[in-house]
Amino acid sequence: MSDADLDFLRQLAERQRSARADQSGRGGGRGHRGRRRKKSKKGRKLAPLMAIVFLIAVVGGGGYIGFTKLSGIIHPPDYSGTGTTAVTVQIQDGDSVRQMGRRLEDAAVVKSSSAFYKIAKDDPKATSIQPGYYQLKLHMSARSALALLLSPASRTGRFTFPEGKRAAQVYQTLSARTHISVKSFQRAAQHPKALGLPSYANGQVEGFLYPFTYDPPPKATATQVLKAMVDQFKKSADDIDLESEAKRVHMSPHDVVVAASLVQAESGTAEDMPKVARVIENRLHSPQPWMHKLQLDSTVMYGLGKYGIVASGNDLKSTSPYNTYSISGLPPGAICNPGEEALRAVLKPAKGPWMYFVTTDPAHHVTKFTDNYAEFGRFRQELQQNLAHG
Repeated sequence: MSDADLDFLRQLAERQRSARADQSGRGGGRGHRGRRRKKSKKGRKLAPLMAIVFLIAVVGGGGYIGFTKLSGIIHPPDYSGTGTTAVTVQIQDGDSVRQMGRRLEDAAVVKSSSAFYKIAKDDPKATSIQPGYYQLKLHMSARSALALLLSPASRTGRFTFPEGKRAAQVYQTLSARTHISVKSFQRAAQHPKALGLPSYANGQVEGFLYPFTYDPPPKATATQVLKAMVDQFKKSADDIDLESEAKRVHMSPHDVVVAASLVQAESGTAEDMPKVARVIENRLHSPQPWMHKLQLDSTVMYGLGKYGIVASGNDLKSTSPYNTYSISGLPPGAICNPGEEALRAVLKPAKGPWMYFVTTDPAHHVTKFTDNYAEFGRFRQELQQNLAHG
């Protein structure tokens, strides 16, 4: 027992003696005082003992509580086994390992967040867990829960779209990943206000389904999924200040998106994009009207609903408004969904006199640029030879 404890006991005993002395002084006859003195001696003997018992009870109780808490830290409550009923849990962007544990505890996946943290803090891979929705189970051991969070197979609904995909391709991929029908996406695309399309989209989703990685909720609708993609486009447009930059280059935001879709479709590499953008601009502003026909196979194929890099002779006879061999200027809408690099390329094209380009070696993404028509012809022959050799 410490000196402080002994001092406390002495003070307690002293206060009890003083109290009894006061009571004796106020008493009646001698006999009463005698009886009180006997009781007082007995009380004086019991008082320290009672105080000691009280102190031991307090200290002992606190020790038990402290031990219980310490045991909970060393051995936090945990379930055993791999769990029971399936449950979906969302891990949010920026969640720490502790926050993940709290989400799992709240969803009744693990018995305590402490159990999960104890297991996860020693696993370097735990910090690589990505935000999104995970298919887990109720009442799992912390170790089993961590294993599922680290397994790609547990992710639900996540999809990534690369740059340059058409809306039709986007719908097919979405349907395969979300089990929402292609027709549902097509119907949702017909309601631009519900999707939050910018006014300059002219009600068309093509060009505004931004290439990105998405984690839609498990029960998301077609409208919610497409809206998330449009929202991501608008965020990117804000990041590059699309509307103000379009004014600076004397273009409408709509035309920037359309031109960017051409740049995206025609460029073999990101390095080629500013050059392709320059060719498009040089042709559109050429003093010779016939140069305003961009003559891009990609637009012809889009208008016909076909895929490929070279349009046939019959394809070039198309009366589609996307046939840039027969119409001047930009087509009426985007032909794919461009990414940020293509948008930036249109807003800041490379400097150069080029009027033509040909992807001479598609397999190796080789594109050549020139301002000489004869050299352009030689580039086309080089392309045909490479295609003939597979």
